[in-house]
Amino acid sequence: MTIPDDQLASNQDAQSNEPTAVQEITAAYRRDLAFPTLTEEMVGRLEEYGREEAVAANVTLYTLGDRETDMFVILDGGIDVLLPSADGGLKIFARHRRFAFSGEFSLLNSQSAVAEVRTAMESRLLRISRKELRLLMRAEGDIANLIVQATIWRRIGINAESSSGIVLRGFPGDADLTTLQRFFVRNYYPHRIEEISRDNTLGKSPHDSDLPAVALPDGRVLVRPTITALADELGITELPDSQTIYDVTVVGAGPAGLAAAVYGASEGLSTIVIEGTAPGGQAGTSSKIENYLGFPTGVSGQQLASRAHLQALKFGVHFAISREIITAQQIDGIHKLTLAGGMTVCSRAVVIATGAQYRRLAVENHSEFENRGIYYAATAMESLLCRLREVIVVGGGNSAGQAAVFLSGVAKHVHHIVRGPSLKSTMSEYLISRIERSPHITLYTDTEIKKLEGESALELVTWTNRKTGETTTKPISRVFVMIGAEPNSGWLYGTVKLDKTGFVLTGGPDGFESTPYATSVPGMYAVGDVRANSVKRVASAVGEGSVVISDVHRYLADHRNHLVAQPDSTLAALREASAAKGE
Repeated sequence: MTIPDDQLASNQDAQSNEPTAVQEITAAYRRDLAFPTLTEEMVGRLEEYGREEAVAANVTLYTLGDRETDMFVILDGGIDVLLPSADGGLKIFARHRRFAFSGEFSLLNSQSAVAEVRTAMESRLLRISRKELRLLMRAEGDIANLIVQATIWRRIGINAESSSGIVLRGFPGDADLTTLQRFFVRNYYPHRIEEISRDNTLGKSPHDSDLPAVALPDGRVLVRPTITALADELGITELPDSQTIYDVTVVGAGPAGLAAAVYGASEGLSTIVIEGTAPGGQAGTSSKIENYLGFPTGVSGQQLASRAHLQALKFGVHFAISREIITAQQIDGIHKLTLAGGMTVCSRAVVIATGAQYRRLAVENHSEFENRGIYYAATAMESLLCRLREVIVVGGGNSAGQAAVFLSGVAKHVHHIVRGPSLKSTMSEYLISRIERSPHITLYTDTEIKKLEGESALELVTWTNRKTGETTTKPISRVFVMIGAEPNSGWLYGTVKLDKTGFVLTGGPDGFESTPYATSVPGMYAVGDVRANSVKRVASAVGEGSVVISDVHRYLADHRNHLVAQPDSTLAALREASAAKGE
């Protein structure tokens, strides 16, 4: 879709200049917000950050796959933005003219560009390097907000292009296809799905085929790629600099981690976030949060995560996506975190915000149906699988309640299964009221799922009332599991003190200092759901992530002479220690 000059389509709240949900990446969008024109006064201020260049017509300024692209402000002339077309060529997506500027979402990070930009005519441009861009994003608040607004709306427009991005091919309902699709959606990456009929596989089973596959714009095809390999190939992740000692590394990009990142970077700390999948954490899969302060009509977990992610990028936070930490050690006061694949990150302080994950069903063959009928998130993407179907939600907490209410609006009926005698002690009253009053939800207390059946996907579910022994079997193919939480703390065993269930112990006699978030290791803090005795709510996680930065500041100030005196020698010591261990 080439953007016409007069397009002003919008399905957004007229009072908001921000996209209200990642799910709207396929909706009409605000061209006036995606392609604003700078004022002459703004351009005058920007001249301090860039250098003027005269560029001939048809010169490519950057192309698909390029990283760390500069920003260009058009002083005279114009540039065109091009996307891949269905015939394998390029087509014009947008035209920038006088006092417009180039760049979309990748301008805020070091991700690969998903578009090509070239001059449409002989032009006079102001080139602003990434280094200078980071400075202006801090110093020029009004311009920074305009850039953030424009870049995310442009990405929404690019995502809406049917021919843009990569092509994800696979069998309908295939678990691996769903995993890859969820990764793209949660990272706002342009893609389209091409479902392959099983009849076209010449009798091969899904395990014998080369699906799912990812077709790249340059013609290459990645067969059954891992998430990490895909993130690296497409430039979705930002690889950490092994020669840099960051002020703080935040491990996990849920609400607590994102809050810590925003407050740390906005207060001048060099900050990197290590995240295993995508920003948002478990909260990012919540369909709607209605008791989060400041959102009277509710906000989806992914909305909240995407906005926090943008805030962090605005302040210069680095994000290493699809990276798991294997080990952590402290050498000469510096924390060395080793990532899967052998890459390392060094920092003066660490904030652990890895959160928790839902437990699995206690049914022998549950793993066979994960992403083939069993799901651990109820977002707009999963809701498309539930239209006119009966579904099951398992769990008694707020996340399960939110899922049940959300799915009741799209599914034929929701069977809500709870192991306990009621919801009173585990769920907010407003959710309980909605569940009890909904004609589309049936609540089963004192009940457990006992059997899952199906060939290539889930087809039948059997559940039993623990008190009466009554058993029910129904042809249900969608089950949403939200039962309790297990901490994502495996990488911390042997490093910090954990309680018997794996949650991180902090403060009091267990912390290196008495503050509530200090772990047993100096300079290492824990916030959010991974911390023992924390309140498992989004608001409290955001609060802890925000407050812990004051502890980090104090720790860095108290240890400043030791931690910043000789970074080169410290890095050398870290390398020597690794070599001695054979790493």
